[in-house]
Amino acid sequence: MEEGEEEEEEEEGLVTPGEFLGESTLLVAGRGAYLAPDGRKIYASLAGRRSVTPPVHGSAEPRATVEVVGHKSHGAVPKPGSMVVGRVTKVMARLASVDIMCVDSKSVRETFTGIIRQQDVRATEIDKVDMYLSFRPGDIVRALVLSLGDARAYYLSTAKNELGVLSAQSSAAGAAMVPISWTEMQCPVTGQVEQRKVAKVT
Repeated sequence: MEEGEEEEEEEEGLVTPGEFLGESTLLVAGRGAYLAPDGRKIYASLAGRRSVTPPVHGSAEPRATVEVVGHKSHGAVPKPGSMVVGRVTKVMARLASVDIMCVDSKSVRETFTGIIRQQDVRATEIDKVDMYLSFRPGDIVRALVLSLGDARAYYLSTAKNELGVLSAQSSAAGAAMVPISWTEMQCPVTGQVEQRKVAKVT
């Protein structure tokens, strides 16, 4: 065996977002992979080919690195802990759907869907949250990625002061509204006040 041959990448089958890649006791999450909140399992965050790179000889890290490679897009990809900005596309009684546009201030090159569940809208009085008074279709929101949820959608949270609606148009005049409190935005044209989960502008 030639020197350095043991450091060649080992490529395996195709994987999709949310697919299990391996245990953290044996592997380190690289590009296109993330460590689950339990700190034990590693999952794919995008579609591509599972690739395992052995540890560098003499490195203090004894574990191999698992990545997802060969994906058609090299744009930003959401992962747990990422800050995202997106447009609300649908609001229902228990959740709102969001098209993610930016991840950690970087634009995405493909479509990623986020879901804000009723329990993740705010940190207090969760049982009193009314989704229809928190978001409207077309709103631009800032949210935190919690995890890769079901049906290839990311679970998002707006349960911090700086998270929530950044920009919204009034239903009456279509004008950009101005936030006047944590829960209200006002149309500068008509003076009409609408309910929202407003993000604190820092």
